[in-house]
Amino acid sequence: MVELSEREKSVLRYVIHQFILTANPVGSRNIAKKYNLGYSPATVRNVMSDLEEFGLLNHPHTSAGRIPTDIGYRVYVDMLMDPPRINKEIKNRVEEEYSRISSETDDLLKITATLLSEITNQLACVTFPKFENAVLEKIQLVSLTSRRVMVVVTVKSGLVKTITLEIESEMDRKALENSERILNEKLSGLKFSEIRDTFKDRLKDYFNSDYKPIIRLFFDSIDKIFKDIKISEKSVITGTRNVINQPEFDDPQNFRGIIELVEDKDVIVHIMEEESGKLKESVEVIIGSESKDVKLNNYSLLKREYNIDESTGVVGLIGPKRMEYSKALAAVIYMAEFLSKELKRSLHK
Repeated sequence: MVELSEREKSVLRYVIHQFILTANPVGSRNIAKKYNLGYSPATVRNVMSDLEEFGLLNHPHTSAGRIPTDIGYRVYVDMLMDPPRINKEIKNRVEEEYSRISSETDDLLKITATLLSEITNQLACVTFPKFENAVLEKIQLVSLTSRRVMVVVTVKSGLVKTITLEIESEMDRKALENSERILNEKLSGLKFSEIRDTFKDRLKDYFNSDYKPIIRLFFDSIDKIFKDIKISEKSVITGTRNVINQPEFDDPQNFRGIIELVEDKDVIVHIMEEESGKLKESVEVIIGSESKDVKLNNYSLLKREYNIDESTGVVGLIGPKRMEYSKALAAVIYMAEFLSKELKRSLHK
């Protein structure tokens, strides 16, 4: 990290403040006049020149002003921005909106994404909870036809996953009930990852029994049953209309870029989910070129984990690098915590 003097920190802070407000390159006279720093325009100009040499500001060739670089934003977020705070008006609005909807997981995720986008004017993403570390509560086998069975998997948090399987030979109701009992006796209380790793050893005595068709079917479908659903299919991404109102997207190329990104839902969800385990107590901020995916090089991404017992998901924002980071961080933190609370309350009724 670059070591800056107090004067350099002050100028960098207000250059970024001004750029966030106007989306226009910032000149030294504007900073000296508007923010009453006690420095002359010439002094501010010299400091800005030094900050440019440090790689914190950039000098667009079409303008006399300067704009922040990715490193400049990083210094700002880590050291210079105002502390994240959510105001009471937003809190009241969030509580009111949640009180109007059902307690279904899908509805809670949708309202979280919608509110987050409206509060920040950015693109919001809320990923569906991951089952990987979930603990199995019970398995139910529901006969659909003589050879088709619906498997209902319930985890301790209350989340439910269903899948339909085809059996090679017909099974009567009694055999199905006994198979269900055996599976619950052997697997309840285990994590999905443990079930995948130890299923054969735990059920080996039943592979050649009357229950072989179901036990064998479970073994052959182990990854299908006890692995995460395709998270991107259940995740919510919203706020395209809000984010494209930003001045950056008056440029046709930038506009096309954000639309292409929104349409590639898998990319957004993948980057949100990547290494999300380290987010429990913090918000991760990824700025421009810090992203592993070049499609996000023109954007900043903020994300925070939420949880329902052992299952976790991510609440996040994507928008131009010129965003109000303090406000955005406060919103992501608050919405992640509020969603966790609402999900736990609804699932443990």
